[in-house]
Amino acid sequence: MIPVESRRDLRDFLTFTDDLYAGEERFVPPLHATVRGWHRRGVRLFLLRRGGRVVARTTLHTDAALDAKLGRETQLFGLTEFAEEAAEELFEAICAAGLAAGRKAAFGPVSLLPNQAGGVITSGFGERGFIDSAWNRPYYPAAYEAYGFSRRFESDTWICPVPEEPVFAFDDARIRAEELRVHRGDRRRVREQLPILREMLNTSFAQLGYYTEISAEQLAEQTDGLAYLLDEALLLYLTKAGRPIAFVLCLPDISSLVAEIRGNLHLLHQLRLLATRSRYRREAVLIIKGTIPDEQGHGYMRLLSRELHDGLRRGGYHTLRSTYVERDNPGSAAQFAAMGGRPLHGYTFYDKELA
Repeated sequence: MIPVESRRDLRDFLTFTDDLYAGEERFVPPLHATVRGWHRRGVRLFLLRRGGRVVARTTLHTDAALDAKLGRETQLFGLTEFAEEAAEELFEAICAAGLAAGRKAAFGPVSLLPNQAGGVITSGFGERGFIDSAWNRPYYPAAYEAYGFSRRFESDTWICPVPEEPVFAFDDARIRAEELRVHRGDRRRVREQLPILREMLNTSFAQLGYYTEISAEQLAEQTDGLAYLLDEALLLYLTKAGRPIAFVLCLPDISSLVAEIRGNLHLLHQLRLLATRSRYRREAVLIIKGTIPDEQGHGYMRLLSRELHDGLRRGGYHTLRSTYVERDNPGSAAQFAAMGGRPLHGYTFYDKELA
């Protein structure tokens, strides 16, 4: 396995999935600009070649906050794609790198952290992938598990029809009595709204085993370009007596475009998206939602869900997909089931002790 150093190496890293998933419309690649940004920041990218042909790729990185959360020094790996015959050699190289660095375990694939992106789908291979989620060949789970990796944080993605009639009730008398106010996204004020969302996000998810606090820089990177993609009716947050307590963020699903352009959303393609974005207002992706811990259990997410689904209906959306939800989080799953939804992909991360 060799590090990505030259421009050719980086090009080969980015285009490897063009060959691996040739003719496969269900795979949605990461955006090239995101990967290039990580490379400039020093994230180590690696290629595995055989006879000059790329057969696998991965990143190798670490994160002190996740180490503290997991209670051990962990070798993280991500953007991990491989031809079936190259799996064992790739995993050997990942684990050897971790051992050489004194790491106690290998964990992934994460890009760059599990609360950002990554994962492997373990079922639902006939269903397409979508932005901020994974899709991979069916041999991936068997390859990881044959090498001794174990599943961690098993989850599901979900798909739901947008109900024609409201399915979430909330007593509107509480809105005035509790000084509740629903706020909507604003393209012109996204930079002002992001810190509010970040505070709620970190507070809401702090208790989850995989979650590490997201910094302002990380959130800015993850939401780069949000202003031009945002449907303002699909970014909502709730305040109670002026205090932010709950939020939900959905985005129009541009997966088909990203797959078509193979992740290369350069300027001309950005302009094309701007000019045709109405085409991508039929399906949406629920990126994240949450309620701060001391306000959970009071039905506030039902209020936001009611308003979200009203925005989806008014906007002409017919389908909502959700990024992965852990199977021990029945509250979120129950909301999807109430919409008539179903699990879409089985989802997991992989973990292996090294010492």
